[in-house]
Amino acid sequence: MKIRRAEVHRVTSETDVAVTLTLDGAGTAEISTGIGFLDHMLELFAHHGGFDLMVAAKGDLEVDGHHTVEDIGLALGQALKDAVGDKRGIRRYGSFLLPMDEALAMVVLDLSGRPYFVHDLQLAGVRLGDFDGDLAAHFFRSLSTQAGMTLHVRLLAGSDAHHIVEAVFKGVARALAQACERHGRGDAVPSTKGTL
Repeated sequence: MKIRRAEVHRVTSETDVAVTLTLDGAGTAEISTGIGFLDHMLELFAHHGGFDLMVAAKGDLEVDGHHTVEDIGLALGQALKDAVGDKRGIRRYGSFLLPMDEALAMVVLDLSGRPYFVHDLQLAGVRLGDFDGDLAAHFFRSLSTQAGMTLHVRLLAGSDAHHIVEAVFKGVARALAQACERHGRGDAVPSTKGTL
């Protein structure tokens, strides 16, 4: 069976981001973004998705983390799109309820080819180490846009911002693993249109 793997190198005047993603991995991660909290979240993402993920990013962190977080999301989204390929034989949809102590995140997604991101996260003004909390939603918007993924995130409970963001990263990883899973019912594209 072909290993689903992709490499993306995104270079702008603000960032230099290299991403390697293996969907059929063991959950290993080599992450270096210059933003400690984001490194931690991406390591959790790889582990809980069962993906092998390498991210090496250099950005204009002397300005802030916005460009770096955005471009990592875009590069990872492109890698996801490339690794999934024509989507034959995958489940396409994924959902997960992820508890993290007092926080509970609901994640539902569709590898539809139609990018859309809906969320109710309220993290503006929150700081998590060297990470601005509102960049979590920006990361997932960038990811879903480039991947061509419909992504809904709902916070059902939670008061600790670290727990909230961690629940979302883990929940997205678990739902993605489910959506990317080969279901063993042939190699048809999971759409009555015949393409996604």
